[in-house]
Amino acid sequence: MSELIPIILSGGSGTRLWPLSRALYPKQLQVLAGSETLLQGALRRVQGAQFAAPLVICNHEHRFVVAEQARTLDLPLGDIVLEPVGRNTAPAAAVAVLLALERPGDKPVVLMPSDHIVSDKAAFTEALSQAAEAANRGRLVTFGITPGRAETGYGYILRGMEIADAPGVAEVGAFVEKPDMATAESYLADGRYLWNSGIFVFRPSDMIAELERFQPDLLAATELAVRRAERDMDFLRLDPAAFESISGLSVDYAVMEHTERAAVVPVDMGWSDVGSWHALWEIGDKDDQGNVTTGDVMLTKTANSLVHTTGPLVVTLGVEDLVVVATADAFLVTDRSHAASLGDIVKRLTDAGHPAASTPQRVYRPWGFYQSVDAGERYQVKHISVKPGASLSLQRHAKRSEHWVVVNGVAEVVCGEETKLMHENESIFIPVGATHRLANPGDEPLRIIEVQTGSYLGEDDIERLEDNYGRG
Repeated sequence: MSELIPIILSGGSGTRLWPLSRALYPKQLQVLAGSETLLQGALRRVQGAQFAAPLVICNHEHRFVVAEQARTLDLPLGDIVLEPVGRNTAPAAAVAVLLALERPGDKPVVLMPSDHIVSDKAAFTEALSQAAEAANRGRLVTFGITPGRAETGYGYILRGMEIADAPGVAEVGAFVEKPDMATAESYLADGRYLWNSGIFVFRPSDMIAELERFQPDLLAATELAVRRAERDMDFLRLDPAAFESISGLSVDYAVMEHTERAAVVPVDMGWSDVGSWHALWEIGDKDDQGNVTTGDVMLTKTANSLVHTTGPLVVTLGVEDLVVVATADAFLVTDRSHAASLGDIVKRLTDAGHPAASTPQRVYRPWGFYQSVDAGERYQVKHISVKPGASLSLQRHAKRSEHWVVVNGVAEVVCGEETKLMHENESIFIPVGATHRLANPGDEPLRIIEVQTGSYLGEDDIERLEDNYGRG
């Protein structure tokens, strides 16, 4: 197999896994199966001599978490490309091929989501080899997953005749939208229909040619966004104005449904898009009653349910076929059959301006994280953790004061003209308008409790004067 350039798409919000997955901390950045996040699993999947260093395309809000998760793997990584807004997979694919063309050789690209599970890596690698051979003959190849059940939540691909000069690869007969159950059952019985995985392999020049043919405006705007991109530390920022002008289209709709070059590799590789709590239940390790559990749970007379908690104890009694999810600030209880409709609930929360729609209790920053502990009228309590050697920005607030108490570690605190070291059980008051900074000079995480008081406690009441991470 010729060398492949992996392009990993990490821009989704995963609303059907709410309340665990949220816009600011979506499912691909979380551990849902095994010991690594879905993004880390995707990065591991494309390591080896047959792969170039992967490129990751993500939302700018996730950039520091993506960078940190990649760093902890200690694996080669190419650019982290930042989208100013989400525009679906076709613009991301265009960005990917334009950047890939800067490398010599017109090597095939594998474009893949970051939020899938693939349990059979050997089958994945074999399918990549077959797809790469077809791509080197000018084909735009997608992976078609051998269906294990009638499924209404996926699009389908009708497999055509096998391509003579590409063993294991077939023509695409048609792309089919998500069917109703009766149609899905007929597809399963037919045997020629495959689930659409959203994984693609193609040469950059071939995708460019088809974009020029079918989506010239999209390609032109993307070229401008890439040409005007700016380096920001370890990131490549696409030009906001150019990228925001692009229509949001999927690769399937923009190119694959129109091109005569479309091909499909049928593959059974233990694939799941983990698109809902029901999907997570299906792939989870079940007890004797068919339950999948995570966290502090106690089940009695409970069957075929998923119970997941990252916070309080959850007890169930005399129920079945439920999804119960508890976080520090939200609870979900639903029948498993309705779990795929959570996107509509999240939209209602978003429209109502509810913070639980997008913001998790724990918010990650390049220096560590903060987590809300309690909040009320004119006050808020946070747990702040600062990584060794890291520091928050030099900043001030117009509408709130802060009181810091060191719980663990050593804090270097700037407050006005004073700089001091603080240790466990020591505290300091930061008045409204005072210039201040918190840093960790030690070799272990610094943990503090912050009590905010004032007329306004929003995160936008921060005036950054200096910042090590390029934030304004």
